Amino acid sequence: MKVENLKKIISQGESITVEFKESKKKINKDVYESVCGFLNRYGGQLFLGVKDNGDIVGVDGDSVEQIKKDFVTSINNPQTLSPTFYLAVEEVEVDGKVILYIHVPESSQVHRCKGEIFDRNEDGDFDITNNTNLVSSLYMRKQSTHTENRIFPYAEMEGLESELFTKVRKLAGNQKDNHPWTSMKDVEILKSAGLYLMDPNTGKQGITLGGILIFGKEELIHAALSHHKTDAILRRENLDRYDDRDDIRVNLIRSYERLMQFIAKHLNDKFYLEGDQRVSIRDKIFREAISNLLIHREFSNPFPAKLVIEKDRVYIENSNKPHGNGIIDPENFSPYPKNPTIAKFFKEIGWVDELGSGVRNIYKYNRIYSGADPEFIEGDVFKTIIPLTAPATTPAITPATTPAEVDSDERTREILEYCKKPRSRQEIQDFIGIKSARDFRKRVLNPLVKGGLLKRTIPESPTSPNQKYYSDR
Repeated sequence: MKVENLKKIISQGESITVEFKESKKKINKDVYESVCGFLNRYGGQLFLGVKDNGDIVGVDGDSVEQIKKDFVTSINNPQTLSPTFYLAVEEVEVDGKVILYIHVPESSQVHRCKGEIFDRNEDGDFDITNNTNLVSSLYMRKQSTHTENRIFPYAEMEGLESELFTKVRKLAGNQKDNHPWTSMKDVEILKSAGLYLMDPNTGKQGITLGGILIFGKEELIHAALSHHKTDAILRRENLDRYDDRDDIRVNLIRSYERLMQFIAKHLNDKFYLEGDQRVSIRDKIFREAISNLLIHREFSNPFPAKLVIEKDRVYIENSNKPHGNGIIDPENFSPYPKNPTIAKFFKEIGWVDELGSGVRNIYKYNRIYSGADPEFIEGDVFKTIIPLTAPATTPAITPATTPAEVDSDERTREILEYCKKPRSRQEIQDFIGIKSARDFRKRVLNPLVKGGLLKRTIPESPTSPNQKYYSDR
C-alpha cells in the first residue's frame, strides 16, 4: 500500500473495517480476534505499530521479522484460527517508523479464534459464540451471500477430475515450500480449501459449488449449474458473427487454461524488460483479466460470461453483485471479494495475487502494451475494456518516460537488424547511444542474450575480448 493512502486511513481512526494494534515488540493477544472478526464480517485493514488513538509508534526494528513469522504461523494454525486463512504481511515505513499492514478480506466461511466466534462492529470485536441468534444469522448471511458455499451432499469424488489434484499439489508446492496441500489426499485438499463444508443448521455436508466449479467434470458441473459457460470470441473481420470461437463449459482450472490459449492464439506479445528479466506483457494483462472473469462472477446468474477480441480492444463481461456503480478508479477503490473461497484457492496456486492487485496490474501493463488505459465498469454486469491501440492524442510509453523499466520494441528491432552482422559490445552500445557500459549491459545486452534474441559468436567464452553478438531473426 502507498504511504499516502496508509496515512490517510490511519488519520480517519478505527472503524468496523480498520483496527490498530501497538504490537511494538510482540503481537497483541487480541490481534487474532480482530482477524477473525474481519473474516466473519466485511473484511478490513489491520495495522501493527499504531496506537488505538492513531499515533504511529512503529514496530521495533529487531522484532519485525519475528512478529511477521509469528503472525503467519498462528493464522495457519487451526488451534488459533479455524478454518485457517493465509494472509500476507506488508512492511511499510512511515516517517522513519516501520508499520506492518495486513489486508483481511471477507471470508465466505464462519471462522473461530481459539474456539470462539468473533464478529465485528464499530466498537471492535465481540464474542458471539453463546448467542445462538447471532451465530445462526452469521451462517445464514454467509450462505446466502456467497453462492460458492452451496453444499451438494450427493456429489461424489468420482465426479471430480482426479488429475487436477495432482496439478494443484504441484502448483501450490511451487508457491511455497512444504505447502500442506502437497501431502494431502484429494478430499483433504477440498476441506483445507473450504470446498467441502458442513451446514451446521441441517447437518448436511459435502462438496460445495465452488469445489465442483474448480475440479468438476463437465457432467457434474452442468448438473449443479446448468447455465455455466464462458464464451471466447474473435470478432475482427466478421463483425456480424465471429472469426473464431471457443464455447467453454468446463471447470475453472480448464477454463483458465483455454482462455489463456485463446488469447495467445489471437494477440501478439510485446518485448518488455522488468529489471533485467524479460516478461510477457500480454500474459501479465490477461492472466489478471481472465482470473477476474472466472473468480469474481456471480455464478447464480445465468448471464453468459464472455471475452471478446475485436480489432482495437478486448472486452469482458460477467454477471455481478455490484457494490457500487460506474467506472472504477484504480487509485481509490475498495476491492470486494465476490467468491472469496475460490479467490483464495487461485491465490494458493499462484494464479492471482492480492485482492485488488488485478485492476492495478492491468492498468500498469496495458499502458505499456498499448499506451491506453483500460476501463472497469461496476454494475449488474461487470465490464472490463482493454484497449489494444493507443488513442490518437496519447503517445505510447517510450524508454524516455520510463527508462528503468521499458526498452521499446522499436529500439529492440533496430538492434536486431543492426546485429544481422556480428557486432562487438562497444559497437552496439555506440549504435544506440548509451554512454555507460554497465548500464548498457544491465538494461540492454544481458536481457537480449538471456531472452535468446542475441547470440554470442564465442558462446563457450562469454568474457572473451573478441566476443561479438549477432541476431539470426
